[in-house]
Amino acid sequence: MRILLTNDDGIRAPGLVVLEEIARQFSDDIWICAPDEEQSGMGHALTLTRPIRMRQHDERRFSVSGTPTDAVTMGLRKALPGPPDLILSGVNRGANLGDDVTYSGTVSAAIEGALAGVRSIAFSQVYSREGLGDAVPFEAARAWGAKVLAPLLDTPLPSRTLVNVNFPARPAADVKGIRIVRQGFHDYSRGTVVEGRDPRGYKYYWFGLEAIEHTLDHGTDLEAIDEGYVSVTPLQLDLTHHASLGAMAERFAE
Repeated sequence: MRILLTNDDGIRAPGLVVLEEIARQFSDDIWICAPDEEQSGMGHALTLTRPIRMRQHDERRFSVSGTPTDAVTMGLRKALPGPPDLILSGVNRGANLGDDVTYSGTVSAAIEGALAGVRSIAFSQVYSREGLGDAVPFEAARAWGAKVLAPLLDTPLPSRTLVNVNFPARPAADVKGIRIVRQGFHDYSRGTVVEGRDPRGYKYYWFGLEAIEHTLDHGTDLEAIDEGYVSVTPLQLDLTHHASLGAMAERFAE
């Protein structure tokens, strides 16, 4: 089984080391193509206004000067000798829960893989305290990653679908198990914008990353993580709100 690894935290991220450890429990044919620096929050951005540069670090390890989507595209079209059987993205430093998936470069890398027809899974490690930098504990992901991945390798997945996995912020021994859950939703109305001034006196703004309010609806990824479970959520790329099609068509027919 040929596996392509990528992420949005960059080629040197500790979470990518953890992901490789997980992947090597299933295959020796491991390839890496990741951004050369952190690309968190880039979503499904594709670089179109400047050239992409790719650097080869060893026989099967590459980095690109672009987004996670760019990295998957370059991995599929330039770095690998043939199509992979599986794409794994992560392990992200921080949660990708609820509608955070729309911002997530980690999930978007898996989206790009799904669009290419490759089974794709995103992994993220939740952590409880900000300001840790690269010191985020990946113990839960390291211990539970293979347990989650093994059943997903032969689980039927329709085309244009992917899987989003989050590990709870607790020691591996305290993880209660695995739950298959739906995507939850956050309340972004209370987000903050932090204002400051640079040394020359000009204002700058930084989006606040404090805890975002959310409702722990039953059966969601947010509830599963809050209760100490690994959350596994199948996602689809069809964003059509099918229930609105009929009513909208009637309006335009008037």
